[in-house]
Parts: sequence; structure tokens; C-alpha cells
Amino acid sequence: MDCSGYVLECPNAALVSGYDPNSVYSHCQGSQDCHLLVNSQILIGNDCPSLDDGDVSFCINDQLVHCVRFKIAALSNPLKAMLYGSFAESRKDNIDFSKNGISVEGMRAVEVYSRTRRVDLFRAEIVLELLSFANRFCCEEMKSSCDVHLASLVFDIEDALILIDYGLEESANLLVASCLQVLLRELPSSLYNHRVMKVFCSSETRERWAMLGHASFLLYYFLSQVAMEENMVSSATVMLLDRLQEFATEKWQRALAFHQLGCVLLERKEYKDAQFCFEAAVQEGHVYSVAGVARTKYKQGQQYSAFRLINSIIFEYKPVGWMYQERSLYGVGREKTIDLNTATELDPTLPFPYKYRAVMKVEEKQIKQAISEVGKIISFKLSPDVLELRAWFFIALEDYESALRDIRALLTLEPNYMMFHGKVSGDHLVELLNHRVQQWSLADCWMQLYERWSCVDDIGSLAVIHQMLIHDPGKSLLRFRQSLLLLRLNCQKAAMRCLRLARNYCSSEHERLVYEGWILYDTGHREEALARAEKSILIQRSFEAFFLKAYILADTNLGPETSPYVIQLLGEALRCPSDGLRKGQALNNLGSIYVDCGKLDQAADCYMNALKIKHTRAHQGLARVYQLKNRRKAAFDEMTKLIEKAQNNASAYEKRSEYCDRETAKNDLNMATQLDPLRTYPYRYRAAVLMDDQKETEALEELTIAIAFKPELQMLHLRAAFYESMGDLPSARQDCEAALCLDPNHTDTLDLYNKTQNRAVHH
Repeated sequence: MDCSGYVLECPNAALVSGYDPNSVYSHCQGSQDCHLLVNSQILIGNDCPSLDDGDVSFCINDQLVHCVRFKIAALSNPLKAMLYGSFAESRKDNIDFSKNGISVEGMRAVEVYSRTRRVDLFRAEIVLELLSFANRFCCEEMKSSCDVHLASLVFDIEDALILIDYGLEESANLLVASCLQVLLRELPSSLYNHRVMKVFCSSETRERWAMLGHASFLLYYFLSQVAMEENMVSSATVMLLDRLQEFATEKWQRALAFHQLGCVLLERKEYKDAQFCFEAAVQEGHVYSVAGVARTKYKQGQQYSAFRLINSIIFEYKPVGWMYQERSLYGVGREKTIDLNTATELDPTLPFPYKYRAVMKVEEKQIKQAISEVGKIISFKLSPDVLELRAWFFIALEDYESALRDIRALLTLEPNYMMFHGKVSGDHLVELLNHRVQQWSLADCWMQLYERWSCVDDIGSLAVIHQMLIHDPGKSLLRFRQSLLLLRLNCQKAAMRCLRLARNYCSSEHERLVYEGWILYDTGHREEALARAEKSILIQRSFEAFFLKAYILADTNLGPETSPYVIQLLGEALRCPSDGLRKGQALNNLGSIYVDCGKLDQAADCYMNALKIKHTRAHQGLARVYQLKNRRKAAFDEMTKLIEKAQNNASAYEKRSEYCDRETAKNDLNMATQLDPLRTYPYRYRAAVLMDDQKETEALEELTIAIAFKPELQMLHLRAAFYESMGDLPSARQDCEAALCLDPNHTDTLDLYNKTQNRAVHH
């Protein structure tokens, strides 16, 4: 997101120490005023020092610069020793400085600085000379001033590339940090700039990074991850991973660096080098790299050797899903199918087994069953490759509307996606399929969006919005709707991209402030987001501005004092013009706040009004109201209606389990796990039930299976509690430590950890 004029979004604001609560209202200096290439004011006229005041002169190429001896001496101890110590210069009035690497203009700047302690009076080139002078003569205060000033001049990549070499050469940490910040803000596009890659990968700058402490393992790990996501087989990715290896100092760092490089080399079909890297990672203790060794051997024609290698780790370690998936690659026939089924049983989040089974069904002419198999993944993990696969299946069935829907959703995730092994652009396929489906007008599209949004068909809604954006790509409202849907589908990166596009395309100031507010809120800057919402309301009262403000307040500090104000804000939002899709959400949120305040009748009215405009999710809120009124059967029935209407209904099954008997709850939670194995509540519930039934081993196994593919805080805490109750204190302590890595301030886990430690001491 470009700097909008506020200090909050200006790169230089991050360089200022301290925090001003009112900074969200402050404006930064425009880049036209602060750009590196613009000359700063030079001290002239009456501000110049009187040359008669100088008692020492520095001679540079036959030109004299008159200075005040004690002021120059005050700049550093070395200068003080030179001018007042036992050196010959202490007895001279004219000192030759021709060989000290400073120009006449630079020395005059030194003189001005010695009196004013200011560097903002000079051009950037002169400040760079001052920085070099300060380093040579150990003038720490001058160096710090130059460092801060130069850092404030870095606005874009060109500035950063010009100044970073000076910063590295002169060990100007703040300047280097400012340049680095700009380069990182431009990722991944900056990876295509050979000058940027030279900064990070050349041997000369690498040594300087190391001296400054910036060349940390984590920095290069971050850069290499960005490069791998952008283009896994590029030379830039390989170079960054090479540097990652060089800066790996601990065993786990070396293992990770070797494994990452092995993956890239495998993708580049450099099998021998990849095998070497994987074997090095295994030597460092990275067990998963055994799979890499097996892959490289298989690619080199050693299929049986690869099979034996994976088979050995299945017997040596506790089996997990990926092991069976890997072994299936080297098996055939029935054994391959058994391994893939076992992989899904142990880790239902692995996509390859579903895709393989789907392709096998297609080969057996069971295309509908293949679509159903692939749909199991899409219900909980949306990815472009799986959507592409299902689209091809629909084309095989000549169901072109469904195929077009999936391709449009795919292009929402990755706008430049290339299909058919990178040979056909997604946009071109959309054009071809458009000739085989009925064309919709803009009014038809809005009707379709309303229907699909109402039945919680998020993929269908994405497809409709994608079609609408083809006719009006600058429609910021639609970009915003895209971001909301993508967040529902756990596609955070794509959601943020759409939200930024909404911000960039909007035509009004009040609308832009709302989108900036959501960006700030989603990145953890809640106070700044609230300020954006309030400013937007001052400019123009709008549904989205009031809704944003109410949402932030409700999520941040909802209590008896703030609830009435949030209710008032949502009421103001509902009085502003908007469509039924958003007003339904506002009514749903309002109902939730009324429930928290104990006003159940008002909450029920809100939910019913939301349902009248087809906000289907309001069934869940209404069920909660019925539950609180001790109408459990009505709550169950309300959730049943949601299950029947919603296409994505795993959460509805999970919620309905709270309103029924134990056996029905168990069935609902099993269905929730089947639809979305990433939901953790069902595992915790089943484990707790097993523990109540004195089935400790089964309870631990239920949690262990889920933790293997999703090590979530609550599950780790619960398993730690189980271990503690069984007297297995080392295992309890280990799970507590793992949970505290995810959230160091989790109170319940901290208490359990301390309890475990105390018990271990007394034993």
C-alpha cells in the first residue's frame, strides 16, 4: 500500500523512537519534499560563521577552511588528542587535510556541525562525507546524526540502492535498516532487480551484512521463503538459500537450510545435488529429509531403494500420514491404494491422496465420484491446483457452468495462474468456456451473488464477483466483497491483496479510509484503524464506516460500558444505505451484542430480521437465543435449518452438537471432522468423553492424531492436562512447552506448567 500522507504509513515513521498516540492524525513530509535527490538548504548569508573567529585552518588542496579549534576538538577524543595533545598538529595553525578523504565543502560542513550540531542543512552528498569523516575520527555524535538524517531520506528502491552501500561501508546501522525496510516492502518484485540481489548475495556485501549483524539466519530465511513462493526454480532462490546455509550456525538451522535447498534443487531436476542436500539435512537430524533422499533416488531410477528407505522410517518412528503418502509413490496396485488410505486416516489434510483417488475414479469413468472426492479437500482447504483439477472433471462431464465457476474462483486466488501444466492461461480458458454458458447481465450477477451469498456458497460467490469485475475492474466495493469471502475461506494472503486493491481503486476519501481501516485492523493496528473509521464518518456517514467502528470496538473492549455505544453505532449503520448482504451481517452482529447484554428478545428480533433478508448464518445466533431461553429443541431445529441451507456447513454441525444428546452430538462432530478435519473442537470433545469413560489411552490417541497435523494450542494444553492427571509429568511438561511456544502468555498453560514443575520437584 502506498503512503497515503499519514505518518502511520510513511516508511520513515518506523525510524522515529517513541510513540505518539495522536500520530494517526499526523501527516508525513511528502516524498517530493524529502526525496534524496532534492538539495537540502545550505547555511548561507548571516548564518555563516565569521572567518575571523577561527583559530585553526584545515588545508585541502590549497584551500583553507577556518575552524574553532576547541569546537573541532570537542567532536571526538582522537580530534582532541590531535589538536591539544602531543601531536605536531597541536602546534600548527594550518593543518594539511588533503589526504583524509574529505572535500573542502565537506570540511566546511564539519565546521558548521561543530557549532550547530545539525546535519539537515546540507545536501545528502555532503552528509555522506560527514558520515565518513565521523567514522574516521570516531565522532560518535556526528555519526549518529548523519545516520538518522540519511535514514530519513530513503523513500524508494532507488534511494535504498544508492545509500545502502554507504551504510554498509560506514557501519551506519539505522541507514542500513531504513534501506532494508524499503527493499523488504517491495518484495517480491524487488527480487527481480539484479541490483537488489547483488545487495543480498554478493560476497562483498555479505561480509558487511555479517559485520553489522543484519545478515541473520532469520532474515535470509524470510527472503528465501518469499523467493520460493514467487518462483521455486529461479536462480535468485538458489542464491538466497546458499546464503541461508552460510549463516546457519545451529544444528536445526543447518538442517532446515539443507532441506530447503534440496527441495529447490529437486524441483530444478538437479537430482544428485538435491540428494546431497537432503542427506546433509538427515545428518543434522532432519528426519523428514529422508523423504527427499527417497524422491531423488526414485528420480534417478532407484525405485526399490526409495521404497526401502521410506519403509525403514515407518518402522523406526511412530507412523504419521506423510510417511505412508511417500511410500505410496514407490508402490503399485493395491499396496499403493492401501498406503494412500492410511495416509488420509492418519492425516486427512494431505491433498495428494484425494487427488490420486479422484484421478483413478476418472480413469474408471466414475467422474461424479471423482468430483465428490476432490470436493472433500475443497471443503476445508482451497488451493488453485485442486480447483483446476475439479474444473477439468466438470469439463469432462460437459458441465461448463461449474467448470467456469471453479476457474473464476481459482483466478481470484491467483490472477496469473497458468493451467494445463503452465500451457494455458486461466483467463483464456474463461473466454473459451464463456461461449458455452448463458451470459448474465449486471443485474443477473447481483441476483446470483445474493443467492449464493445467502446459501453460504463462498466459491460460487467468488466466481460471480470475478465475472462482475471483468466488466468493472476498478469497482472497489466488489474487491472488498472478495476479501471478505477469501477470509471466510482462510485465504489470508489473497484477501489482503483484494483489500489493498479496494483501497487503491476507490474514488472517494471516506471510502478509502474505511478500507485502510480494515487493512490496519487485520494487521493488528486497532487504534489506528479506529481513527480511520472515525475520520471517514466525519467526512461522510456511511454503513461501512459505522460498521467498521462498531466491529473494532466490539472486538477490542466489549463490556457493559461500551455495549450500548456499539449498539448505537450498528443502529446508525443500518440507517445508512447499503445492500441486504451487508445489512444482514450488521443485524447478525447486533443480535450477538444483545445476547451478550442479556437482551434476548431484542437479539431474537435482530436475527429474525436478518433471516428475512436471507442472511442464513443468523440461524446460528437464533439457536443460541433459544438455548439461553431453555428451548433446546428449538435451538437444535434452528441449526438443522442452517445445515440444510448452507453449502459449507461443517461449523453448523459442530455448533448443533451443543443442543442435543451425547450420541447425536458425537455423530454431528464426526460429520464436522469429515467435512473439515482442521476444526479442533470435535477432537477435544471426543477426547474429553473418552477420558470421562476412563479410556485414557484412547483419549490421548484422539488428540495425538490431530496434533500430528495441526499442533493447536488448546489441544496441546488438553493433552498436557491428561498427561499430568495420569502422572506422566515429562510428557505434560513437553506439551506445555510446545503450547507456550504458540502463546507464551496463555494463563491456563502457564499454571499447568508450574504445577507440573512443582510436582516434579517434590517427586
